[in-house]
Amino acid sequence: MNQQPAMTCADDDRIAWLRLRSVALPLANPISDAKVLTGRQKPMTEIAILIAEIETRDGHKGMGFSYSKRAGGPGQFAHAVEIAPNLIGENPSDIAKLWDKLCWAGASVGRSGLATQAIGAFDVALWDLKARRSGLSLARLLGAQRDSVRCYNTSGGFLHTPLEQLLKNTDISREQGIGGIKLKVGQPDSALDLHRVASVRKHLGDSFPLMVDANQQWDRPTARRMCRRLEDFQLVWIEEPLDCYDAEGHADLVRQFDTPIATGEMLTSPAEHWEFIRQRAADYLMPDAPRVGGITPYLRVQTLAEQAGMTLAPHFAMELHVHLAATHTREPWVEHFEWLEPLFEERLETRDGRMLVPTRPGLGLTLSEQVAGWTVQQAEVGQRP
Repeated sequence: MNQQPAMTCADDDRIAWLRLRSVALPLANPISDAKVLTGRQKPMTEIAILIAEIETRDGHKGMGFSYSKRAGGPGQFAHAVEIAPNLIGENPSDIAKLWDKLCWAGASVGRSGLATQAIGAFDVALWDLKARRSGLSLARLLGAQRDSVRCYNTSGGFLHTPLEQLLKNTDISREQGIGGIKLKVGQPDSALDLHRVASVRKHLGDSFPLMVDANQQWDRPTARRMCRRLEDFQLVWIEEPLDCYDAEGHADLVRQFDTPIATGEMLTSPAEHWEFIRQRAADYLMPDAPRVGGITPYLRVQTLAEQAGMTLAPHFAMELHVHLAATHTREPWVEHFEWLEPLFEERLETRDGRMLVPTRPGLGLTLSEQVAGWTVQQAEVGQRP
């Protein structure tokens, strides 16, 4: 009788060292959406990036990142530095276990928000390491459904952009092979919103995918009025028409209107997403992996949403989300923002309305030399092999 060779387990590698960086990434122009015009926020001039680099005893490496806009960057970095020693000596393959360990290490300040967003950088780095070690892209490691994903541009449609330039930006996006355009709305004067939407719809034609985003600035009566008036523009979706925690109000809009409703980018945990899933309060759910604490909790949201029949359109961070969107059962959308591109040597490709999923191992990203100049704080834990 032939005997099978004995199985041996060589997976005894351990995390030996990690480095954290707090990076202030400048934006080319101050950015304004409806939250600025209603006086709730100031124009955004930079993004705070938290970068985690992990290396194991056997020399395997991974890189991950999280982010914060306008405020919170120093807090994320401080929390990450405080909990980082919990990873030293651990097996990097035990990603879910390590997420829980880091979460409970800081549970007294919460299991969502800033505390878990700091964990997100570690979690992404561990997934990147695992995929690199396997010689697979992150999408392939997780189980890709497709090699490209529908994509739409947001960065050209902010409210500070004059209408003439806005129309030029739509042309640039289409020439780059991007498949949809999203406009910011939610100005105090709704007539201005409707004029901009009508102008862009006429410029694009009736069939080109067009979305709008109110960034939570309407109350329920205003949202109902605006959704009704926007029905004529054949929109892919109306995004964040209400406060991000108003699941009941969003569910009411889903039932009332033909135009799909999208929301979820500001939610910071699977538990917060579950309330919207339970109430069927969105047609498109928009989880953000760094905001919910990394890939591990994002996959939990994805499973719940797909079970409920929702389509996903992950928010921002296309360099990460293109991999995750490739694993969705339903055809998703990915948001095209070029803001994070200066952080990396590589560039994503867009063609025929779609974003190509990178085939390089892991995330397929290498930090650029510019990152060193934008680093405002850094810390190392453990000893590099």
